[in-house]
Amino acid sequence: MASVTRTVPRGGRPGAAGTLDAVLTWPAPQIPQLPGQGGPVHVRDTSTGDLVVAAPGPDATVYVCGITPYDATHMGHAATYVAFDLLVRGWLDEGKRVRYASNVTDVDDPLLERAEATGVDWRELAADQTALYLEDMTALGVVPPDVYTGAVEAVPDVVKAVEAMLAAGSAYVVGTADAHGQGAGDVYADLSADPAFGQVARLGRAEMLALFGERGGDPARPGKRDPLDPLLWRAARPGEPSWDGNDLGPGRPGWHIECAVIARDGIGLPFDVQGGGSDLRFPHHEMSTSHARLLEAGEGARTHVHTGMVGLHGQKMSKSLGNLVLVSHLRAEGVDAMAVRLAILDHHYASDWEWTDEVLHAAQARLDRWRSAVSGNGGPASAGLLAEVRAAVADDLDAPRALRAVDAWADAALAGGPDAEVEEGAPGVVARAVNALLGVRL
Repeated sequence: MASVTRTVPRGGRPGAAGTLDAVLTWPAPQIPQLPGQGGPVHVRDTSTGDLVVAAPGPDATVYVCGITPYDATHMGHAATYVAFDLLVRGWLDEGKRVRYASNVTDVDDPLLERAEATGVDWRELAADQTALYLEDMTALGVVPPDVYTGAVEAVPDVVKAVEAMLAAGSAYVVGTADAHGQGAGDVYADLSADPAFGQVARLGRAEMLALFGERGGDPARPGKRDPLDPLLWRAARPGEPSWDGNDLGPGRPGWHIECAVIARDGIGLPFDVQGGGSDLRFPHHEMSTSHARLLEAGEGARTHVHTGMVGLHGQKMSKSLGNLVLVSHLRAEGVDAMAVRLAILDHHYASDWEWTDEVLHAAQARLDRWRSAVSGNGGPASAGLLAEVRAAVADDLDAPRALRAVDAWADAALAGGPDAEVEEGAPGVVARAVNALLGVRL
């Protein structure tokens, strides 16, 4: 499947696709203007545990790992992208120039396995699931990335990066050319070339080996210099898709180098924040950050931010387990996407939490109450509410705190009474604040 990077002006829409199956971002939501501006957004760096300013300069850059397009969009996906949407909105409210990049892993072992199991062409599966994901993001009011790149589209740049690592001695080949002299085997990164390896997840070796084996690595592969060395280029196998790798031979990219290259080319190195689910801390973010360091002889992300896991019936929501709640299914059942967003925002992004019917019902009730509260021409003063929501977003994206502040304003507005002080136009300010900062359309 061909896929195309789209650079989308903030508030704009992508242009016409250059290929039939191009990967496009979704329409950008309108973000209302608010009086004043927010303070610096702080986030918890999961590498150090410190609360840090997310972007210290006038520009802010973030790379959030995208989906592997099958079983999209489950609630774990949605919670991650809503969390980093809060970060983008907070930055915009600060007045920063934001550059946001993401990817679609539109060729990977799990995708190929699902396609084979279901009898669907892998390109068709990837295209259909990516389109569904874009619809869900649009419904949830998520600000789209400025740069959105598929793994397939990034192959030529990945090839150049792997060739550069081989030339620099930070990569090596396992295996040999085939009987026809084609290919040069699989290419692996040599982690010994990166003395900073391990600083993202900060795990012991035994735990790294265990997680590497569980999450797509191949620690038992013969011929590797170290069991943890990750794959950069997989030589073509019969029955698998492959692309021209120049001197590498035909094949396809490894998972971690894909993100390192897309981030480098999309927003530059180093960048402010790398984001994703907590299950990506190791090996994915550890490895992709290491690759970025080796490619640029510097650093990748300055700060790593990870979202918690969403559970269902006592277990983490997982594609392998099939215990998924899909945003598209909820929307098809008539659930308001803003209620889904509020259900997510009722939990701090870094916490693990459980999806239940009660969570959704509470979110719908909250949405109805807020809409009633902003339906009039006047209400309680808006300045304090705006300041509190801004402060909550700036304090490690504390959405639950922001929701409680809006709850208090809505309760006061609905209570009313003849002696209540009324600010003309306050409901409009509150509605715009909730939209701009929390992404909830009232």
